[in-house]
Amino acid sequence: MNFPVIKKASYILVNTPDMILHNGTTLTAERESNPDSELLTKVPENLRSFEDVVAYAPNQTYIGNTTPEQLSERPRPWHGEKVEGADRFGEFGEIMPQDEFYGLMKVSDVFDLVLLEAGFTEEVRGKFAAHPILNKKADALKAGVDIEEINKLIGNGVAEGLYINGKVVGCVKRAHEFDKNLSSHIIVENLAVKASGVLALMHLVNNSDVKAEEIDYIIECSEEAIGDMNQRGGGNIAKSLGEVAGLKGATGTDMRGFCAGPTHALINAASLVKSGIFKNVVIVGGGATAKLGMNSRDHIKKGLPVLEDCLGGFAVLISENDGVNPVLRTDIIGRHTIGHGASPQAVLEALVLEPLEKAGLKITDIDKYAPEMQTPDITEPAGAGDVPTQNYKMIGALAVKKAQLDRKELPEFVKKHGYPGYAPTQGHIPSGVPIIGHARNRIMQDEMNNFMVIGKGSLFLGRMTNLFDGVSIVVEKNSGVKEVQQEISREEIKQMVADSMKDFAAYLMNK
Repeated sequence: MNFPVIKKASYILVNTPDMILHNGTTLTAERESNPDSELLTKVPENLRSFEDVVAYAPNQTYIGNTTPEQLSERPRPWHGEKVEGADRFGEFGEIMPQDEFYGLMKVSDVFDLVLLEAGFTEEVRGKFAAHPILNKKADALKAGVDIEEINKLIGNGVAEGLYINGKVVGCVKRAHEFDKNLSSHIIVENLAVKASGVLALMHLVNNSDVKAEEIDYIIECSEEAIGDMNQRGGGNIAKSLGEVAGLKGATGTDMRGFCAGPTHALINAASLVKSGIFKNVVIVGGGATAKLGMNSRDHIKKGLPVLEDCLGGFAVLISENDGVNPVLRTDIIGRHTIGHGASPQAVLEALVLEPLEKAGLKITDIDKYAPEMQTPDITEPAGAGDVPTQNYKMIGALAVKKAQLDRKELPEFVKKHGYPGYAPTQGHIPSGVPIIGHARNRIMQDEMNNFMVIGKGSLFLGRMTNLFDGVSIVVEKNSGVKEVQQEISREEIKQMVADSMKDFAAYLMNK
């Protein structure tokens, strides 16, 4: 069977410390309900520097400078030790500082809603000129404005401020006087997801075998929704970020599914390529400002820095089978149906056990699983525990239940078939997709045969249903064999018919 392949993956982080205070829902809600809160004072005192963020081991793993195997060997908690020689740029992408990101938001804005102070604009323009990917966008920054104009718009409630170390350097204006869906706060959210998605997309197409103009379709799978009062959540972030990244030959759409969204997108992208509708499909997800500082209260109580200080983004390129890159097994799909129930065991039976059994595989036949890859440094202080390890234990327990694994082998199963969590708590980012870059590399280096991407989501968050959600797909080493489809032209068909008629006539004459 001719399966589609994963050609490349990119991962980016954006360090946004000031946006924690002004755009993260935990802190904005705190400011509204308790403006004299001690938390609002404590957060600025417990923010990490950009250098600390870059040197954080999970972040280095996320962008590809260290492997998950190397991360697992480091003592925890990881925030207590910096990675020596850490670089903001990695094999998969980069960690961008806040000032450059404001510049990218400005470049991504086509309605002149983002205003940046003149001096700050020129500083960012210089950084863009020196950036390996954004250097072509330096002139797109346009000229900055006076800080007085910015402060006036913020003071009148027309715009929301953009800050560096608590100082105003710009603002984002509302897009409509009355429409709450186009308020300045929502426009900041949407421009942030767009700009971070653009960054991931630009890293994906940079030095890629597939040129930007050869990408046919974009599926954007973040957790944001763009629209106005008449069609809230109507979309389309996909085409908007493709426009900025230069994917002129692409169309696309948005796909939403909470934390399971990216895996839904991955399966749909694979289906579009396998069907022949499109040759090259990209799935991409930008960052969610709402999740910034989500667990900051618990982190500060435990004497930790605020660890949710980054937006996350990713992009994956799915293409026709080239006989080389890892294939997406569209015939091994796990799906949590409406009738499965929401217990953890029922969910993993639906996503792991059932599709593997149908394919004649055991749980132990899959080299690595990627269910939910949240960094435990972040989740444990908040009371959620080590989420990836919990999932691996449950998957291993299913193997024990089906007599595919001895109970005493369970601890070794977790280590052998799992990865430590190294993704930011950005909702849609951790669930499955972080594994793709590293695991693809290992397959290409003949160090791994396969892995399973597992997306799980909590649909009850939308208050429309209490149902759970999830899908999964297996990725495996390419056999090197691809189907050859020969296209026959109309003229060739005519010639074949003519030759057949001649042969038949000759047969009749000689009969």
